[in-house]
Amino acid sequence: MKNEAELAYPWALIYSEMIGTGVLVFVGLSFVIFMFGAGSPISAVIPNEGLRRLITGFLFGSTGAAIALSPVGKISGAHINPVVTLAFRLMGKIDSRTTLGYMAAQLIGAILGSIPLLLWGGMGRSIAFGATIPGPAVAVSTAFGGEVITTFTMVTLLALFLGFRSIRPFTPAIFPPLYAIMVWLESPLSGTSTNPARTLGPAVISGEWTANWIYWFGPISGMVLATLACSYLAKRIEVAKLYHFDTDRDRIFRRMAKGD
Repeated sequence: MKNEAELAYPWALIYSEMIGTGVLVFVGLSFVIFMFGAGSPISAVIPNEGLRRLITGFLFGSTGAAIALSPVGKISGAHINPVVTLAFRLMGKIDSRTTLGYMAAQLIGAILGSIPLLLWGGMGRSIAFGATIPGPAVAVSTAFGGEVITTFTMVTLLALFLGFRSIRPFTPAIFPPLYAIMVWLESPLSGTSTNPARTLGPAVISGEWTANWIYWFGPISGMVLATLACSYLAKRIEVAKLYHFDTDRDRIFRRMAKGD
């Protein structure tokens, strides 16, 4: 019979995902606002917009990496993105109930994490608090394709790093350079979401829902394609975590993978 700690522990996973996603949205989008909001001094210090995109992507990716390394990552695995959770589900690493719990926690956490962004005031409102929308004169199909490609790249790299023990400990390190490059190259097209929760939060507080479906179907499509392309790696991925692979609590992830 399971002891009380083991029965309670799945709720710790859910709360950790909520906290981690909230931190990602608040900190990551604060960088976006500070770099691109109207009236920010950064535009005078770094007038080149491409360079600011590169730095912003690196800082956003670094925030995600730090969350993966933190106690949040130790507890829940730091998915902090519904498409990452769905990828682990398709690979058979977590059960359906936990998948739904993680996704709900991520979406709620993103909304809660966006509320403090209101403190940025006019600077935040000038860019809809970091909401993702297609770029000016960018076709919806192009923005959709950008989300598919960037999410495909992100999930593929996750599968590759998690699938090989020798490079697995370096998984969080892929995010800073990856997002630096993706935001630099692709954000003028779609804003480079790759994360429906990251898009939902600022949309709720700003009311900016332009072509919002792109940021659900694009990342999900990219994730499905990447999971299919990397299906041969699924059996090599041991637990649904980005770091802290060998803690004593990882047995719950192995049970969840068998939960259906």
